[in-house]
Amino acid sequence: MKTHITWEEALGLLEKYNQEPFHIEHGITVGKTMGWFARNLGYEEEADFWEVTGLLHDVDFERYPEEHCKKAPELLAELFAEPELVHAVCSHGYGLCSDVEPEHQMEKVLFAEDELTGIIFAAAKMRPSKSCRDMELSSLKKKFKDKRFAAGCSREVIRTGAERLGWTLEELLEKTLQAMQACEEDIRRETASETERKQEG
Repeated sequence: MKTHITWEEALGLLEKYNQEPFHIEHGITVGKTMGWFARNLGYEEEADFWEVTGLLHDVDFERYPEEHCKKAPELLAELFAEPELVHAVCSHGYGLCSDVEPEHQMEKVLFAEDELTGIIFAAAKMRPSKSCRDMELSSLKKKFKDKRFAAGCSREVIRTGAERLGWTLEELLEKTLQAMQACEEDIRRETASETERKQEG
């Protein structure tokens, strides 16, 4: 799976339709962690595709929340996105706002880790270090079990995602935490650069 869309082009489209810093940071987070998964699951040659798809997965969410995953194809057409990329973006909302089912391994990973990155992100913000790099799996598991914590992140979707991958829930939690720990500096750097570009603009 390949894409001609660069990270910079994808980020430009995301910024065009999303103004909230949280939505931009979430896109960057999912994009970078998807790249980590690609390289660690044997799909290194597809890493760019995985990253760009992760970055753009919520491209329509802020401006068109009622049409999430339905408006995305129209927006992605501005970059002449490949059909495979459009399918992947739409599949992450399967069962909630989309009838496009995750089929490829990349789509299954995106479906599974999207909501989970939100829990890890929220948990990291509460730590003295403001980082997930010193977070232990046991701590994440406690946050996951607390339904009141980051309540907007669906535990059911995460569990279903693990099942689709053939992983235990613990495996998914551990891998996603590892991904975010490995990518944290890169995510912060990208987010800071995006903020600077907005200020300059």
